[in-house]
Amino acid sequence: MKKMTIILSLLVLGVLVAVLSFAKPGMFMSDQEQRLIEAVAQNDLATVRGLVKAGTNINAQDARGRTALLTAVEGHHLESAKVLLEAGADVNLLDDKLDSPLLLAGAEGTVEIMKLILQAKPDFTLYNRFGGTSLVPAAERGHVDMVKLLVTTKVDIDHVNHLGWTALLEAIVLSNGGPHHQEIVKVLVDAGADVNIADKNGVTPLQHARKKGFQEIVKILEFAGAK
Repeated sequence: MKKMTIILSLLVLGVLVAVLSFAKPGMFMSDQEQRLIEAVAQNDLATVRGLVKAGTNINAQDARGRTALLTAVEGHHLESAKVLLEAGADVNLLDDKLDSPLLLAGAEGTVEIMKLILQAKPDFTLYNRFGGTSLVPAAERGHVDMVKLLVTTKVDIDHVNHLGWTALLEAIVLSNGGPHHQEIVKVLVDAGADVNIADKNGVTPLQHARKKGFQEIVKILEFAGAK
């Protein structure tokens, strides 16, 4: 009888392990956890505060792997992000698109939320689905103030993503060369970015800028000794 009980227990344990191994984020979320993410998405600050105070798991992930904090970043909801971070929200959890609060904040240009995230000591070695840091999309999208903030952190200013581009290259290759991107190039150069890191085809930032007719950016790069 005892042997049979042990066998049954092992079978149940095996089934449980199998179920958990195939479980997706959000499959076992409680009603409160779901409500928290929904409240953040709706910018319902009172409900967010109430659920956090009630001890709801603030790091629960939904079916897309998003936490309440990532949802706050996505919606640019500063106060909800502040409540969550003060409660100890994990800034390094990745969703199924490989976005973390740090990475998404860079791409979204949410400077005030980023300042709060930086206080939580995020992991700068986590990369997005393109293999990039938070600085790369910030530079590409023309988020001047975000770039100014990030170059003062531990982010790798010369990191090369899967496309073979640094933040400096993206600020040139994927931009219109306007005032915002001119300023971003200047900020990156002044912060010590390597102006001669070429793309996968061996084309340098200066060569890209010349080809696209970005004369102001060309001047910045030439002054910095670009080739």
